[in-house]
Amino acid sequence: MVVCLTGLWRYRNYLVIFLTPLLILPLPIIVGGPEASCGYVIILTALYWCTECMPLAVTGLLPVILFPMMGIMESSEVCTQYMKDSNMLFVGGLLMATAVEHWNLHKRIALRVLLLVGVKPALLMMGFMGTTAFLSMWIGNTASTAMMLPISNAVLKQLCDTEAQAEEREMDLISLRGAGPGTGIPKGQDNQTFDMDDGCTTECTKDVKPMKNGIQLEPEPEVEESPEARERRLKREAKYLKLDKGMSLSVCYAASIGGTATLTGTAPNLILKGQVDELFPGNGDIINFASWFAFSFPNMVLMLIISWLWLQFMYLGCNMKKLFGCGTNKDGDKEAYGVIKNEYKKLGSVSFAEGCILVLFVLLVLLWFTREPGFMPGWAAVLFNKDKPCICPRYVTDGTVAMLMSTLFFVIPSQLPRCGGYSEDGKPLKAPPTLLNWDVVHKKMPWNILLLVGGGFALARGSETSGLSQWLGESLAPLQSIPPVAISFLLSLLIATFTECSSNVATTTLFLPILASMAVTIKLHPLYVMLPCTICASLAFMLPVATPPNAIAFSYGNLKVMDMAKAGFVLNIIGVITINIALNTWGTAMFNLNTFPDWANVTTIPTP
Repeated sequence: MVVCLTGLWRYRNYLVIFLTPLLILPLPIIVGGPEASCGYVIILTALYWCTECMPLAVTGLLPVILFPMMGIMESSEVCTQYMKDSNMLFVGGLLMATAVEHWNLHKRIALRVLLLVGVKPALLMMGFMGTTAFLSMWIGNTASTAMMLPISNAVLKQLCDTEAQAEEREMDLISLRGAGPGTGIPKGQDNQTFDMDDGCTTECTKDVKPMKNGIQLEPEPEVEESPEARERRLKREAKYLKLDKGMSLSVCYAASIGGTATLTGTAPNLILKGQVDELFPGNGDIINFASWFAFSFPNMVLMLIISWLWLQFMYLGCNMKKLFGCGTNKDGDKEAYGVIKNEYKKLGSVSFAEGCILVLFVLLVLLWFTREPGFMPGWAAVLFNKDKPCICPRYVTDGTVAMLMSTLFFVIPSQLPRCGGYSEDGKPLKAPPTLLNWDVVHKKMPWNILLLVGGGFALARGSETSGLSQWLGESLAPLQSIPPVAISFLLSLLIATFTECSSNVATTTLFLPILASMAVTIKLHPLYVMLPCTICASLAFMLPVATPPNAIAFSYGNLKVMDMAKAGFVLNIIGVITINIALNTWGTAMFNLNTFPDWANVTTIPTP
């Protein structure tokens, strides 16, 4: 029996792949109709995504196969969903992130911030969280976590080693003070060799040998650790293990939180934009880089501060005097600070390539913010979109800007061009390479995400074309009697729970079309439910498998599942609450969420 079950478990992916389509096949056969056929494809895709029996990107290609075969959509119409404006924005953002990582600009920024905040426990955690969150706004959450965790571990190890050496010196000093006659040191008088104020380092104590009648003796063999020394060592190890857990969790949580602040920070944000533009083409570009940042950045800062306070309470305690460095060992701080400083020195001076990437990065962000700022006409409206009515798609979008700036990486040289000159072997200098080349992009670009996101757009389009969205919306009509605040809060909790065991991309892809249909049916602003649920899809804090940053932190071996679950459960609740507070305060004012917009009434949208 055990052997049989083991064999079934070993082949579980094959069983899911072959049995799932057969088990849900009665839906299109018995019920019939395009709605049932589309429901069959969505359920099959959702189960494959949740179980990950096949790669997520391959599952995302199922609509290309099944929609034409089941008569839901033509193949050409399905395929166009895989390369939309949102995908181009995603590609542009990823190319920028690839350039920043390739030239180590992100590491320079991170180390510089840590040098500014110092190594006091509370400030150190704040520095790591703030730096990781900032990097995750622009580069991948996984990359920022993978870069920051080794730095965190190195700093903590140096702090622990320095404290251990300080305790060892203190114990030696106590024993020498109590040695009395025969050591050459009067009892009760300090041994000047160990006076740290005179600039003596740890090495001064390593060569000190016992004295007898003024004669230096060879050191005795190591004796068994005293109970007092053992107790202090265990106490120190327990303290730094707890601090290490808190620091690891702070980095991976900050990566997930930081990704919610910008439209390109994480894939679910772009999926929301794509779904809104697909389902409500007359929305007037309500979701763009500037509007998303204006809503999400304050919420990100609020979540980051609360998360810092919670992790500090859990793993550092509430002793503000120690946490902020009052009365702590300054020598240990200096040596840990030296670790960060040495890492920064290894980077050398700022190169021409880093300077170019920084300029392009700042320029890209400025162009995103000023394209359609909302309170005044942007440069795109004045120069390119002036002949387009507000209800129609724009000529120039955030995707256009992203691709323009990303293309420059393949044009600008990585070194300052020089006329003439010869290399060390006497040959003429070659032209310098560009900031990026396609080999680097090919290795680092997550192409699978594009197929996954495209599959979500295809499912949304198929749901609308087949009439499934309308049927789902009518089925959810009784929710109209529930207060909108309660609907938003309960749906946010549902998404935050579901994303713990499913990809955040798959979660938003599956739920957003359903939420849009429900909102239209009950005459609720679509963003009132789609916006908080999209951000909640990134709040995967409880399980190591929930998101790559969690898995990276867990792989270092110092965390247990229960550690992550206890800290993450509270942060999930806090995240849902803060998002709904943001939604019902400045979010309502920004997007006018109290009224049902005309563009959401899909039956009245004019054809562009």
